[in-house]
Amino acid sequence: MPIGLKEKQAIVAEVNDTASQALSAVIADYRGVSVDNMTALRKKAREVGVQVRVIRNTLAKRAFEGTDFECMKEALLGPTIVAFSLEDPGAGARVFKDFAKENKDFEIKALSVGGKLLPATQIDALAKLPTRDQALSILMSVMQAPITKLVRTFNDVPAKVTRGVAAVRDQKQEAAA
Repeated sequence: MPIGLKEKQAIVAEVNDTASQALSAVIADYRGVSVDNMTALRKKAREVGVQVRVIRNTLAKRAFEGTDFECMKEALLGPTIVAFSLEDPGAGARVFKDFAKENKDFEIKALSVGGKLLPATQIDALAKLPTRDQALSILMSVMQAPITKLVRTFNDVPAKVTRGVAAVRDQKQEAAA
């Protein structure tokens, strides 16, 4: 059933809005994947803040205009499913990577972060990016390390003096005995 012009314009506007808000995008070829598996993929994606969309390549090319994902136009060949990561840049890559392990027919084509098109071989680099909470905890531990070391140094000085005095006391007791 053909889609009318108004419906196409609505799809392009909706995808453009999502793309303008997204931090990263991953596209894949879903040929041969069952409907049940695709439903499971969409459910898992929703749980982690990733919007998954099957869209015609011509509409996707128009929707990507004026966004960071304009560079993905050349990778839009064949049946395409797009995952937009809205909260965590690596979330879409993790979802698609895990799904591709379970479904041999699912092939990741390309990904984009910060307006740069990356090949599918870079999916691991994007998937291994820490989540926001992980990044904040890493930052806090890095910021806390110098203060912790300073406190340990301050505590170490009295301990060294105490050990030195104890050693002199023991030495004098041995000499007196």
